[in-house]
Amino acid sequence: MPLLEVEGLVKRFVQRRPLRPTVEVHAVNDVSFTVGEGESFGLVGESGSGKTTAARCILRLTTPTAGEIRFDGEAIGSMSRHRLRALRRAIQPVFQDPYESLNPRLPVGESVAKPLVVHRIGTAANRQARVEELLHQVALDPTHLGRLPGELSGGQRQRIALARALALGPRLVVLDEPVSALDASVGAQIVNLLMRLQRDLGLALLFITHDLRLVRHMTARVAVMRAGRIVETAATPAVFAAPRHPYTRALLATAGMSSADGGDASEELESSEDMAPLREVASGHWARV
Repeated sequence: MPLLEVEGLVKRFVQRRPLRPTVEVHAVNDVSFTVGEGESFGLVGESGSGKTTAARCILRLTTPTAGEIRFDGEAIGSMSRHRLRALRRAIQPVFQDPYESLNPRLPVGESVAKPLVVHRIGTAANRQARVEELLHQVALDPTHLGRLPGELSGGQRQRIALARALALGPRLVVLDEPVSALDASVGAQIVNLLMRLQRDLGLALLFITHDLRLVRHMTARVAVMRAGRIVETAATPAVFAAPRHPYTRALLATAGMSSADGGDASEELESSEDMAPLREVASGHWARV
């Protein structure tokens, strides 16, 4: 049984405009995918594709319009308050800009310890020991504990965000553009850290990103989103070696990662492919073609 199951997910927003008709926007439209225990899965697409909205639904930061999300076989939409509290321990987010998610007036040691305090885990001494252990896991010296976020580099802040996400021992970490705010060398260090943490802790990782190189390097399977829909999904090597949907080919070509027949992802593509049902074009490889 998959750890995370997303089935027929829909999220609509009503857009009210002065002196103009109200518009209903389908940010996510009939999205389905699974993430296995200990697996790395990539949800990839350009800005506005719906990938971040899908992640917010999984994290219960917004309520889906329709569809079902199950974690460890249990529908999260019908969970009791007690079960939701347990879910928040099992699924943890890491956002693009850690500076925005860290209290600028709070020493980072207290930020890392906060989930333990909120969930009433351990004594003060236990929590201090756990925080030091977490900093060791993300390759930071305990001397950073008393520093404020503004005194740290971007890479150090992202390590602190990872340490805080790991504090409760999650089974799934949702990473929304985890390296896009970092320069290439620091981003590579964070990627290597994520690979080690996944190996050592058995984490499942869900990457929400436009970064195709990150997806190719870090994920076992990938789903490509366009205009709220998944247009292609398969094992990552298969998508990169033989993309079937025109949008996937265009994304890869724009990133300089495919042959010349890809086109430009910014160009208008035929919408008929997006409306076609997903069908299996090769073993385990699904596309709207």
